[in-house]
Amino acid sequence: MPQPDIILHHYDTSPFSEKVRLLLGLKGLSWGSVIQPTIMPKPDLTPLTGGYRRIPVLQVGADVYCDSQVIMAEIAARAGGMPLGGAGWAVNLWADRLFFQSAVPIIFGEIEVPKAFIEDREKLSGRPFDTAQMKAAAGHMKQQWRAQAAWLDQALAQSDFLAGDKPGLADIAAYMNVWFLGGAVRQTTQELMAGLDRLQAWRQRVRAIGHGDRHEMTPAEALEVAKAAEPAAYADHDAADPLGLAPGVPVKVMADDYGRDPIEGTLVAANAGRVVIAREDPALGRLRVHFPRVGYAVVPG
Repeated sequence: MPQPDIILHHYDTSPFSEKVRLLLGLKGLSWGSVIQPTIMPKPDLTPLTGGYRRIPVLQVGADVYCDSQVIMAEIAARAGGMPLGGAGWAVNLWADRLFFQSAVPIIFGEIEVPKAFIEDREKLSGRPFDTAQMKAAAGHMKQQWRAQAAWLDQALAQSDFLAGDKPGLADIAAYMNVWFLGGAVRQTTQELMAGLDRLQAWRQRVRAIGHGDRHEMTPAEALEVAKAAEPAAYADHDAADPLGLAPGVPVKVMADDYGRDPIEGTLVAANAGRVVIAREDPALGRLRVHFPRVGYAVVPG
């Protein structure tokens, strides 16, 4: 059986990966599933990304897409049909940050967290991962989570989905936090969603989208795909870039919230949607790595 063109590096409990899996389902796509470790080291991921360690990562040949934002944009562009734009991206950023930040203390203040996971996330964020402090903050965060969930419930008064009669980016983005909380602390989720009947029905509709046609692959198989491929052409550079970036200059790209390890390369293009850099890996050859513009900093290398 030939390998799928789209390869997703993820793990099953990753909430940000769930957004991507749902979009693959919504588009009815076939994709390769490569399970990566939840903590470092990730020896079969970082050669592709140049050191970026967050999940998910999308791979198409020798092109690598870091962060669910640019991953979803790329999938939508390749699959056609439903455009991912406009206010949906604003909902996505809210779901990734404010809504997600209310879910994290509720979950990790309630479950048993392995020491190795705590140490890994402290290195990733540069801050203490204090589960006792999270437990103390859980009461406040529960009211924050429910208040934001109530916004969604209200928005569903006129249609089956946040995007209208059919599911769209806003639904996929918002669902991530309902899915994340429900998978980790089921009883607490039921309590926080009590009385939000439209939201509960919506939750079932979004879940029914599924994940498309998933095919398991090994990390070694994915690396062989990259090694055998050449990066695709990409020339959509914004000549009016506010930083004055120009193709061919060395740059470093890093997230502006956590996991700020700088990824070095040569600028291929920068525009309002993404930054693309070229890099060379000793084992894999030429690669292009794509990052979203929102939420990422670009500095001269």
